[in-house]
Amino acid sequence: MPTRERSVVVVLFEGVDLLDVTGPAEVFALLKRESPRTPGVQVTLAAESLEPVTTAAGVRVLPDATFHDLAAQKIDTLIVPGSVDVDDHQRVTARTDPAVVSWVKRLAPQARRVASVCVGAHLLAAAGLLDGKRVTTHWSTAAQLAADFPAVEVDADPIFIREGNVWTGAGITACLDLSLALIAEDYGEAVALRVARQLVMYLKRPSGQSQFSVPIEPVSTTLRMDDLRHHITQHLTAPLTIADLAEYAHVSERQLTRVFKTELGTTPAAYVESARVEVARNQLETTDDTLERVASSCGFGTTDTLIRAFRRKLDTTPTEYRNRFRHTT
Repeated sequence: MPTRERSVVVVLFEGVDLLDVTGPAEVFALLKRESPRTPGVQVTLAAESLEPVTTAAGVRVLPDATFHDLAAQKIDTLIVPGSVDVDDHQRVTARTDPAVVSWVKRLAPQARRVASVCVGAHLLAAAGLLDGKRVTTHWSTAAQLAADFPAVEVDADPIFIREGNVWTGAGITACLDLSLALIAEDYGEAVALRVARQLVMYLKRPSGQSQFSVPIEPVSTTLRMDDLRHHITQHLTAPLTIADLAEYAHVSERQLTRVFKTELGTTPAAYVESARVEVARNQLETTDDTLERVASSCGFGTTDTLIRAFRRKLDTTPTEYRNRFRHTT
């Protein structure tokens, strides 16, 4: 948990996508509201000058500082949004303004981590920050990114990807998911979940299998923990007790509990329950399966256990959740 306020710098330039800028700022503002005892985040909007910047939506935004003002300052997180041009045939091309690229390249070494939002990945790639890395971007410009920067491995499916201290996010509203992931890394899963609830983001996205919600797939730092999380997801109907998980990971139960607390900010039992709730949510949204069948297939065993888990995690019942979020065709 950070002991002092973190600095987040969001890059501004003419024609930038508005939500790419305001989305992360809103998420970090909710962090302070939902966790008032944390030092929080100070968001600074930076541009080449202090003149108003006109976004792609036509809304003008006032920068807080110039790039030059920040040239000698340490930055916790540098967020780079994107922008596109659309021709008469509705073909979309990501912009890579040389001046913006130059400033991103200059500021990036001063940041603890760098994150791109949507087609901002093209700016990071042009600055040489994505070579040899697996990254994501908006699906509409993924082919362009791969063609323009062959040293970059482009995967258009995930909502976000972390490679070391570089994060890349998918299209537009994925800036919210990415921001939640950054909060989860810095402040813990429980805080990120409270912020997500305020954003009403617990509805599962209809997307690729690797696009997941932050509270259920928190950021971990070791391959062993990643393997264990995937093992849990693939074996939800198994008991998955602490003893079972410790045996699978070849560690003691005490060490397993400590690793979960350190890396994921939760307990093994709470994580397993969250994973089961996530799968149950998806079934309630997309199928007509009975509660008994959902409970059984997700490892809850009984409907009473399923209901109690939903009340703990989502403050609602499975039936109320289905009535609100059932996908219709």
